[in-house]
Parts: sequence; C-alpha cells; structure tokens
Amino acid sequence: MSNSAQSVTPQWLAEHLDDPKVKIIDASWYMPGAEMNAHEIYEEGHIPGAVQFDIDTIEKPDSGLPHMLASEADFADAVGKLGIRETDTIIIYDGIGVFMAASRVWYNFVIMGAKDVRLLAGGMPAWTRLDLPVEKGRPEPKAVTFNAEFDASRVKTIEDVKQALEDGSAQVLDARARERFTGEVNESNPALKSGHMPGAINVPYNPLMRLGEYKDPETLRAIFDEAGVDLDRPIITTCGSGVTACVLNFALDILGHKNHAMYDGSWTEWGASDNVEVVKGA
Repeated sequence: MSNSAQSVTPQWLAEHLDDPKVKIIDASWYMPGAEMNAHEIYEEGHIPGAVQFDIDTIEKPDSGLPHMLASEADFADAVGKLGIRETDTIIIYDGIGVFMAASRVWYNFVIMGAKDVRLLAGGMPAWTRLDLPVEKGRPEPKAVTFNAEFDASRVKTIEDVKQALEDGSAQVLDARARERFTGEVNESNPALKSGHMPGAINVPYNPLMRLGEYKDPETLRAIFDEAGVDLDRPIITTCGSGVTACVLNFALDILGHKNHAMYDGSWTEWGASDNVEVVKGA
C-alpha cells in the first residue's frame, strides 16, 4: 500500500522515526470483555517514540457515556503534554491493525484542527511482521502547545440525529454488525434496547477492511453503493459507542467525501433513551 493523504506504510514510518516533525500515537483500545490491558501491552512493546492516547482518559468527564469527545481546552492540554502540535505529521496505529480505535483517534485530531493526520497501514501487526524495531517502557515527551480549533460541524448530538432522520437532511449510517442493527441479538449492555434508528442505513465496518488495512477506493465505493448510500449527500455515522463509526468516516475521507460527521453518543445514548424511536428488522 502506497502512502497517501490518509495513511503511510510501515516502511515509510521506519524511515522517518528520527524526524522531529513526525509524531507517533499508539491508540490501542480493546472491546470490553476482551481481557486485554492496553496500558500494559503498550509498555511491553510499542513503535519507538510512540506516545499512548487513551480514549477513555482523554475524554469529556462525567458525561455518563464512554469516551465522549473532550473539550477543546482539555484536548489541547492533554495532547500538548504528549508532545504533539497541530502542525506535526501525526501517525496513528493500534494493536490489532483493524483501525477501530486508531480511526477514532484520527477523527478526534481532525475535529480539533490537526493539519496532517494519518493511519499506519496494517497497524502494529504489520510493523512486527516486518521485524521493525520496538521499544518498551513509557517515554517522557517534552510538553508543547497544541492550538486546537474545534470543528463543531464534524460532531453531532442526539437532537441533530433526530432532526436528520425526520427531515432527511443527512443520511445516518450505522457501523454495527447486521444482527445488532436488526435487533436479532440483544446488546451486551442490558440497559440498551436492541434494534436501530428508523431510517438509518446499516454499513458494518468490518467489510471495509482487509488484513488491518482499508480496502481500495473502488471496493469501498461499491460497499457504500450496495448499502444504498448516496455519496453526494451529507452523512452522519453512528455505532455502539462512537468508535467504529469513525471507521466509516475514514473510509468516506478516502473517497473524497467531506460532508460527514459522527454521532458521539451513538447507540449507548440512543438505545438508553426513552425519548427516541427504536425499530427492528432489516
């Protein structure tokens, strides 16, 4: 896979490890129940110079919802302490190579005004397959200033989604697995209803990737077309808790679609609300 505005190869990154303008982020995050500790795994081995971005730490406090987007000031303070400026070339990867958390962290930086944010093609598995260097422990980066410019148009609330579904101003794409979307299986959180938003379109995130990399643009476009998505219209993405929704956002970016946003609360908020409609079936 060649380098693009969206991603870089492990070989490219290996050649730029000493570039002071290239900042590397380990965004590893594992689904609840996976029994994997991202902090321990990071300290056992990560790409040299990579700092860790924890979506459950750099978040909006006391929201009652998981890993909600931090405020502009809190985000700038946290990533500045990680030694990252908005003008750096920021390379993000995660430990399983399928870009769930990496895509979410990519979108966080895009929303906050970072100028050049990319993913590492294949993530950590691709890096280790090539026997490229890793380091242990936890670096102590020098704090810098990250000048955040929050783009509110890229994040939607529950009210925004309700409005879009009612007036058709944007398509709502749900990245969850089909059986969760249809309500054939119950949500793992018993407090959440099963099913989907009326009028939402199911585009499961898994088929968009192969071996930890996004598929080629032609295949991505075909997947959206088959799902009935009009790529000339605005889009809002959603999922279980706002992580895999960003896989759709990244794929849309690859296709040059710029008018897309993410519903931060996603099904964790919608499925627990008594003030919205939930439907089942295809």
